[in-house]
Amino acid sequence: MTVNLDWLAPCGLYCGVCAILIADREDNQKFKEALVKLYRGGVVGKGTLPGSENLTVDDIRCDGCLAEERFLHCRQCAIRDCVEAKGYAGCHECRDFPCEHIETFPMTVGKKVMLRAIPHWRAVGTEQWVRDEETRYVCPSCGNRVFRGATRCNRCKAELDLD
Repeated sequence: MTVNLDWLAPCGLYCGVCAILIADREDNQKFKEALVKLYRGGVVGKGTLPGSENLTVDDIRCDGCLAEERFLHCRQCAIRDCVEAKGYAGCHECRDFPCEHIETFPMTVGKKVMLRAIPHWRAVGTEQWVRDEETRYVCPSCGNRVFRGATRCNRCKAELDLD
């Protein structure tokens, strides 16, 4: 398996299953519009990201956390900046995990995934962690690939709880 190093988000939110990256890569305008609506209004009980009120479809683009072209919120990520300042590849190398950056992360699903993913990344290493994240986000009913945070399969409409 070839690991795309740009998709190794230091926080444990593997970019290969990120809705923003998938919508951009597939140039899916309908999906991009739905993401703008989601980020602008937030999701009850799931949180929202600061600065999303002026988000547009053109802002739904990203090549991964460690790439030059990053989503608006990924460009201002305190977690990535912290990891970089400490000289680590990710939070999985930091003995202070979980820290204030994780505890105050504004998206509930993201925080939940970080708290699950980082210990797993530590235990199995990068390649296995990536494989596990890729295989985790598949609809168990029909095998369709889905994105992190999906609550329903876009193919068979089965309810999902994969995070």
